Amino acid sequence: MRVAEAGTGPLVVLLHGFPECWYSWRHQLRALADAGFHAVAPNQRGYPGTDSPPALADYTMMHLVGDVVGLIGALGEQSATVIGHDWGAPVAWHTALLRPDLVRGVAGLSVPFTARTPVPTLTAARGRFGDTFYQLYFQQPGVEKDFESDLTESFRRVLFGISGDNPEVRRLVVPEGERFGESWLSPTELPGWLTEADIDTYAGEFAESGFFGPLNWYRNIDRNWALSAPWEGARITPPALFLGGDRDPVIAWYDTSTLEAYLRTLLPNLRHFELVAGAGHWIQQERPEITNAALVDFAAATSR
Repeated sequence: MRVAEAGTGPLVVLLHGFPECWYSWRHQLRALADAGFHAVAPNQRGYPGTDSPPALADYTMMHLVGDVVGLIGALGEQSATVIGHDWGAPVAWHTALLRPDLVRGVAGLSVPFTARTPVPTLTAARGRFGDTFYQLYFQQPGVEKDFESDLTESFRRVLFGISGDNPEVRRLVVPEGERFGESWLSPTELPGWLTEADIDTYAGEFAESGFFGPLNWYRNIDRNWALSAPWEGARITPPALFLGGDRDPVIAWYDTSTLEAYLRTLLPNLRHFELVAGAGHWIQQERPEITNAALVDFAAATSR
């Protein structure tokens, strides 16, 4: 497992999302280290520099949580504050659900914890969003080439596309006959939070590893639904935080007027809930100051 780390002190684990890597936490690594924490951002299973098993079934939520548990142990710690963004958020939520003994506090960015659906997750998604929903599209073999054919252009489109700076909030669908992100705008000028060097770093990270591993996370969505049956109705008990952007297309799936109340039914120890005005999906990159302040305060409160 490739990890980036900074600082010494109580352990804070930072779990990236798709299609990202440790670099998405570049601002938080230093802020947490300066605040007296050992901040560790791994590249998760299937991502650059970390093992990428060839079997699709080796990317379930149980494996991903197991990797976090193994990382905490490998670092010689008995507990950690676990923070995740995008796909990393469900991994963080489920680490707290399955191993609360190891989690001092859990934070999810951009993706709330949700109750298990009564039917398989992709069936529910098809019923709500239709057959062109991106998670259904990602089930197809070979869609890796949508990203790999031009890594630089892929990251430009995706990082701008669902950011708060895009004047059009993207619907996460793939029209029939198109590739993922094909019709998304490639900005002539990047927003202030994103540089050409950032784009080059992401593209360089994935130049050798590709997207087989990351897309396998999506290909286990219904397997995760089946495996989660024993925890139907269970609540996450460690102290919790949720932070998102109000222009995030993922947040648009929810009724924001009731989202906090909904989360409190699942996270009875929810300490902080915030939707940042004008921010999109890449909250910790788009609004590093707000994110840093919230996470440093939360890590401090859960490390006493």
